[in-house]
Amino acid sequence: MFFDTVAFAMAQPQGGGGAQNPLMAFMPLIILFAIFYFLLIRPQQKKAKQHREMLNSLRKGDEIITSGGVYGRIVDMDGDVISLDLGNKVIVKINRNFVSALVSNRGGSQKSQK
Repeated sequence: MFFDTVAFAMAQPQGGGGAQNPLMAFMPLIILFAIFYFLLIRPQQKKAKQHREMLNSLRKGDEIITSGGVYGRIVDMDGDVISLDLGNKVIVKINRNFVSALVSNRGGSQKSQK
């Protein structure tokens, strides 16, 4: 009855249509990887490169935001250690990698990079 027609509908087509190109079998995975690359991976790499360039361009007098949300002005740099003036003669030392954004450079122009 009904099950006979379902069995015929699920059967392989006659005529030897079983051989398929292996490249076509992986095509959906290749397309999915390309979409992930252009929508997720590539923009993240570009953002990381901009952050690295910002860290390398830090100089004395720049106002920055740390990853903890603390605003301060760079008063001294020794390798990866940055001394920040937080105001009221409070100076703290942080690692260069904890700088989140550059608020303004020594010239006073706004550069907010996040």
